[in-house]
Amino acid sequence: MQKFKQEVLMQYLYKETSTEVTLAIESALSEDWELQDEINTLKRTMKQMDMLNLRSPRKSTIAAILSYAKATDEVPHQ
Repeated sequence: MQKFKQEVLMQYLYKETSTEVTLAIESALSEDWELQDEINTLKRTMKQMDMLNLRSPRKSTIAAILSYAKATDEVPHQ
């Protein structure tokens, strides 16, 4: 029985997985009740998140994050 990371399952639910991964998950779903339960839990969570009234961050916050990311990207990796 193949285990899938939650990140991969989220990509599957958002239809962002490759054909190979999609087929592997769908095959596993037909046999693995724990995986079916996990997928159903993630689907419920997605629905709950969609119902929240979330606002985008301020433009200044986004600019600060992007500035920080650019500054840290310039640091040489050891």
